[in-house]
Amino acid sequence: MKPSTGMQRQEVALKAVLRVDVSIAAGAPKVQLKGDVPDGLVAKGLSSAKVRLVGLAEIVAAAGLVAGIWWQPLGIAAAVGMAVPFLSAIGYHVKWGDYGDSATRGAAMAPVLFALVAVAAAAILAASQ
Repeated sequence: MKPSTGMQRQEVALKAVLRVDVSIAAGAPKVQLKGDVPDGLVAKGLSSAKVRLVGLAEIVAAAGLVAGIWWQPLGIAAAVGMAVPFLSAIGYHVKWGDYGDSATRGAAMAPVLFALVAVAAAAILAASQ
């Protein structure tokens, strides 16, 4: 269901844009293999191809969220899909012991926050149907 008023549509659009920013900020450096995050992932044993795939998944989810402004079922699917790479990242951080190490704990908390945002996005979109 589409928002019934212009104000509701703007609210949905603003929320989608905020979630898109999170997803692109996380995905773009991985796709380009530039920056500390992709370097750290490769150093911990992930292949460059897998890092790029994760980044691409995050960016595709962002595109789905934008499309979800006009067709909410796609936005819900994109929000759920956005949670998958972040939940996988949490699993890797657990495997690598990052949550128990004070030097890496801060960076390891980012996918926890992003996963919560994705789950909240899916719930909000589903509730507004």
